[in-house]
Amino acid sequence: MHHFQYRAGELHAEDVPVSRIAKAVGTPFYCYSTATLERHYGVFADALRGLDAHIHYAMKANSNVAVVRTLANLGAGADVVSEGELRLALAAGVPARRIVFSGVGKTRSELAFAIKAGILQINVESEPELFALNEVAGELGLVAPVSIRVNPDVDAGTHDKITTGRKENKFGIEWTRAHAVFRRAVDLPHVEALGVAVHIGSQLTDLQPFRDAFLRVRELVTMLRADGLGVRHVDVGGGLGVPYGDGSGPPPLPSEYAAVIRETLGGLGCRILLEPGRLIVGNAGILVTRVVYVKEGATRTFVIVDAAMNDLVRPAMYGALHDIAPVRESDVDARRHPVDVVGPVCESGDTFAQQISLPPVVGGDLLAIGTAGAYGAVMSSDYNARPLVPEVLVKGDAFAIVRRRPTYEEMLAREILPDWFDHD
Repeated sequence: MHHFQYRAGELHAEDVPVSRIAKAVGTPFYCYSTATLERHYGVFADALRGLDAHIHYAMKANSNVAVVRTLANLGAGADVVSEGELRLALAAGVPARRIVFSGVGKTRSELAFAIKAGILQINVESEPELFALNEVAGELGLVAPVSIRVNPDVDAGTHDKITTGRKENKFGIEWTRAHAVFRRAVDLPHVEALGVAVHIGSQLTDLQPFRDAFLRVRELVTMLRADGLGVRHVDVGGGLGVPYGDGSGPPPLPSEYAAVIRETLGGLGCRILLEPGRLIVGNAGILVTRVVYVKEGATRTFVIVDAAMNDLVRPAMYGALHDIAPVRESDVDARRHPVDVVGPVCESGDTFAQQISLPPVVGGDLLAIGTAGAYGAVMSSDYNARPLVPEVLVKGDAFAIVRRRPTYEEMLAREILPDWFDHD
């Protein structure tokens, strides 16, 4: 459920007309709903009641500081994959003791920053990383808390670009070697081995891959404990999907996902760490764009909008399908037509939807692209020298710009000409 609804014929974000935001901010822009963020977090947290479970929001989905602060105020920790995300999490008010650091390529400087910050744990994804972490912690005179990320060789059944748990993927340590690596971690003087971690992919709509991966984790924990090695944390990652506009039907409910965790891991006596991202923020955001032209082509009609693939890359990168709807609600009996919704970038891939059914639109009309709260603004760029679009957070009848649109002057100020051009 989300809080973007039509009222008196106009799309509202909670109690704010979307057109009012567009008039104040300009288009395109991202709009997030506080009520939706709070509701999604609450539903997920409620599903985990009775478990020693802790939610660490995956910031790669949406790292806007105001969004993260909203979740931190509800008790969320953070899962980060770079020093930049770690700094954003701290700036948003997430206590270091509630931050998990994941990722396959953490540099020594990033590891040092994380150790000095006093975060909860670092998910180690290779033996070279483990040894580097021990050295860095030793140089600081500290001990680094770690979990060993396991690659369980489980196919998540999701898009190839967002599956992470197969043996041919770059993530984690092969599950058959994880026992030896964990033992090695226990023997290192500047590492504290807390547990094991797993994450098999994103946008999963089937619970069986989760079950398969968690059973392998349970088996590993049992083996480690049989050898006298303590395991206190099990990090199950994230990955539960959300409904997009692809007609695939609703993904499993958080309560159903939690039931799989109880079934497979509930009896281990471990603290369970979870890293939901898309599930929390996906439907909490929309991308609002304005129609520039309606172009009648030889074989189809193109609705050209002012948002582009650099603003929302998911359709171009993943073939993702997002619902698109007019901000001004059409008449019930309005005749709909198949159109392509495209952006202005000089790429054929700059297409948000092909042959979708829309009521008649004209230049100046506003459209809302749904389920854009996750992997939208965070993956955007200034390709074609297009300024990054602003982000807006709504709460009740109020809204605020939480990332402003840079000016062209600010973009140009980043460019530096070498000294030799002074002599031309």
